[in-house]
Amino acid sequence: MADAPRAAPLLLASRSPQRRAILEQLGIPFDVVEPRYEERAPPDLADATELVRDHAQGKARSVAADAGDRPVLGVDTEVVLQGQIFGKPADATEAERMLEELSGKTHVVVSGLCLLTPGWEVVAHEGTRVTFRDLTPRDLARYVATGEWEGRAGAYAIQGRGAALVRAIDGDYLNVVGLPASCLIRLLAERFAGTYGFG
Repeated sequence: MADAPRAAPLLLASRSPQRRAILEQLGIPFDVVEPRYEERAPPDLADATELVRDHAQGKARSVAADAGDRPVLGVDTEVVLQGQIFGKPADATEAERMLEELSGKTHVVVSGLCLLTPGWEVVAHEGTRVTFRDLTPRDLARYVATGEWEGRAGAYAIQGRGAALVRAIDGDYLNVVGLPASCLIRLLAERFAGTYGFG
């Protein structure tokens, strides 16, 4: 029986080490290039789903010229509570304020994903519901002091010490880490059946 053709590495348009780690975990070959795309800050009452889809598409398209025939992957993730988008906190004070607002409530981590080739482009999104336990002032101070909130939408990292903030999760865990894996696997299975080990 002939060996299956070797899959061309995806071109990941991202600065995120978490996204790289997830692709490695899934055994998907990839190379990384920094996107040449400037994310716009969400305006008040912005639609989070539309925002992450636009950002994912912008990131993927910004590096498409570097890809040749390889598929390009762009991803963007935001944390949303009652319609309000929680981006990356500017400092420890803002991080503590965000976590205090998320305390005891259920928020949604929504990601946009864009997969494109020279012949086609697909944009999709995924949402995961995350419920925080009630956090005391001591909990907040202890977590903020770790510095783990830096560069994280919603001011926490569920794959690190931020796991202790969480009471329940409904949906794709890896989406909360930073890449909607179930969505990506479905698209790879549909568009490249067998090539990347799915479908």
